[in-house]
Amino acid sequence: MVQAMIPQKWKVVVPTLNAAANWPTFAPPLLACARPEQVVVIDSDSQDGTPALAREAGFEVRSIPRRDFNHGGTRQLAAEVLADTEILVYMTQDAILAEPEAIANLLAAFEKPEIAAVYGRQFPRNHAGAIEAHARRFNYPAVSDIHDLDSRERLGIKSIFISNSFAAYRRSALLAVGGFRKDVIFGEDTVTAARLLLSGYQVAYSAQACVYHSHPYTWLQEFRRYFDIGVLHCREAKLLGEFGGAHGEGQRFVLSELKYLGRHAPGSILSALIRNSLKFLGYRLGKMEARWSPRIKRHLSMHPSFWTNEMRSTSPNQPINT
Repeated sequence: MVQAMIPQKWKVVVPTLNAAANWPTFAPPLLACARPEQVVVIDSDSQDGTPALAREAGFEVRSIPRRDFNHGGTRQLAAEVLADTEILVYMTQDAILAEPEAIANLLAAFEKPEIAAVYGRQFPRNHAGAIEAHARRFNYPAVSDIHDLDSRERLGIKSIFISNSFAAYRRSALLAVGGFRKDVIFGEDTVTAARLLLSGYQVAYSAQACVYHSHPYTWLQEFRRYFDIGVLHCREAKLLGEFGGAHGEGQRFVLSELKYLGRHAPGSILSALIRNSLKFLGYRLGKMEARWSPRIKRHLSMHPSFWTNEMRSTSPNQPINT
C-alpha cells in the first residue's frame, strides 16, 4: 500500500481519437484507479462513438477539431482549462493501467515538493514480440529514480527521458516553465522535462506505477518516427544540448537489443539490424529537415498534420467545447 501523502486535487487527461476499439481494455482499469469525475477526455472528432462511450463511463468530455490536435498544444490546453487541479495525470488511450494502485503509486512521488513531474513504468502489451519487449525493458527499468540537473553527468540525455503515455505533472511547476510547447512535432514531454530540470525542479521515475503500453511498429513506421525525432533534435539542439547528444544512448540501445535478442529471439536479429538502420537513416534525414520541402516532410513524417498546420501557421489552442 502507498503510505505517502497523495495530492487531493488531481485529474486524468486522455486525448482520444477513435478509441472505441481500445475502450473495453482501457476504461475498466482506469475506473478502478479514479472516480469518473476525475477523468477528462479531450476528443479529436472521433467517428466511432468514443465521446459517447466516455460520457457513459461518467468522464468529462471536451471536443476539439481533429485538425487542431497537437501533442503539446492539446495537453497544454487541458492544463489551462483545469485551473483548480493540483496534479495533472496524462495518459494515452492505449495505455492500460496494470493495477488498481497504479495512479496512487504515481502520485506518491509528489510527497517531495521538489518533484515537478513523474512518469511510470511501461510493460510491453500482450503478445508483443521480442524487439518490442526489449524496448520497454531498456527504457523502463525495475528500479525507481529521481533526476535533477546533476543527473546529466550520470545519465546524459536519458536524464530528461519521460513519457506522457503515463505521466503526472505538478500544474504550478508546469506552468512556471511555460507549459507544454505547441510548436514541437512531438516530444513535448522531453522538452518540458529539460526545462523543468534547468529551472531547478526534479523529475521522478516510479517503477511501482505501471501500465501496459507498447507499439508493434513496422519498419516504415520506425523510419518515420525517427525522422520526427531528428526534427525535434534539430530544432531543439540548444536546449537538448544541455544534456548531451543522443548518439551514445543510441549505441547503448543497439548493443543491449542485440544481446537480448541473442538470448531470447535470435531469429529477430536481422530484422532488428534493418530496423535500426532505417531508424538511423530517418533520424539523419530529420536532422537535415531544413533541406526538405513541407510536402516531402509530410511524406517522411509520422505526424504529417504537423507540417500542414505549420504551413497554415494557425494555433492549435482553439477554444474547446464541452
